[in-house]
Amino acid sequence: MASDKEEKIEEEEKDLQDDDTTKEESSENDEVTKLKEEIETLKEELASQEEKTNEYISYSQRLQADFENFKKINEKQKQEVIKYANENLIKNILDSYEDLGRALENSSNYDELKEGIELINNKLHDALKKEGLEEIPTKGEKFDPFKHEALMAEANDDVENGYIIEELMKGYTLKDKVIKYSKVKVCKK
Repeated sequence: MASDKEEKIEEEEKDLQDDDTTKEESSENDEVTKLKEEIETLKEELASQEEKTNEYISYSQRLQADFENFKKINEKQKQEVIKYANENLIKNILDSYEDLGRALENSSNYDELKEGIELINNKLHDALKKEGLEEIPTKGEKFDPFKHEALMAEANDDVENGYIIEELMKGYTLKDKVIKYSKVKVCKK
């Protein structure tokens, strides 16, 4: 009997061991399943992020291409503006140019020619003034190196030191920018 009991005990121990092994295997299988599910979830998230990244890359490439096109168009427009910048000025001067030709053709004496040239000069002056051209004043002005260029200096008792004695060549501003300095003689004592 003792051996039957021992056999029974051994069988029960073996069953318990099998149950423990089954439980361990079941627990390991659950963990493996959870890990596989996590891996699948991470793969899906990675695929989603890669898709978003590809969209952003595509968008930035389109933006870059659009910007390059914008730069080319802008440069072309700038070249057009530069090419035809003087169009209005030339249109205004063209009438005076044609008038000068007519004055030369139709003048029979000096007085007629002089009168025609004076009219043309006034017309040119008005056209240039309309474009923003102004003469730089010199008579009775103090020398300003930002407007005047001193070609000569001399002592003069009638004029204060640092003032302009004589204008040698006219100077001009175009819309407040000096485009030609007045050439002057300055009083220096």
